[in-house]
Amino acid sequence: MIGERLLRRQTNLQSLCFPHRGKLARTSIPHAMKSGKQRRAELKARRAGRRAQAAVRPAKRASGRLVPVNEAALAPYSSYGAPDFVMRGYYLDRPFKCAGCGADGIWTGTQQKWWYEVAKGYVYSAAKLCRACRRREQARRAEARRVHLEGRARKKRGP
Repeated sequence: MIGERLLRRQTNLQSLCFPHRGKLARTSIPHAMKSGKQRRAELKARRAGRRAQAAVRPAKRASGRLVPVNEAALAPYSSYGAPDFVMRGYYLDRPFKCAGCGADGIWTGTQQKWWYEVAKGYVYSAAKLCRACRRREQARRAEARRVHLEGRARKKRGP
């Protein structure tokens, strides 16, 4: 989006500075300029089309079981739109790649339900680490906390 704007500005400047090249520069712009109102209407139509497609296509599930969403149990989120699982009404198993070790994993609907509804996790967050890497990170933090608190206690006691 920003790149398109910069390209548009550059081509407009080129056409002003170099009139003989203006025609070539203008042909590289993929669409005419639109007002903000036109852009919003276009985006709204595109989103509605995506929602309609999502409602029509069958759910892709690894577990073969739908986990219903309890919207009242979700943590409050101040957003203009609802997350896809709320609009759908159920959680889908979501594949992800672990940021720690790079292993492929699946964030199941049951795990998502626990994260969003019981732990009150942010509704636009997703799984990032596999179970082993998550446990390793928790152990690392616990050790760092222990060392920190020991240091504070030693400092408080004095030499």
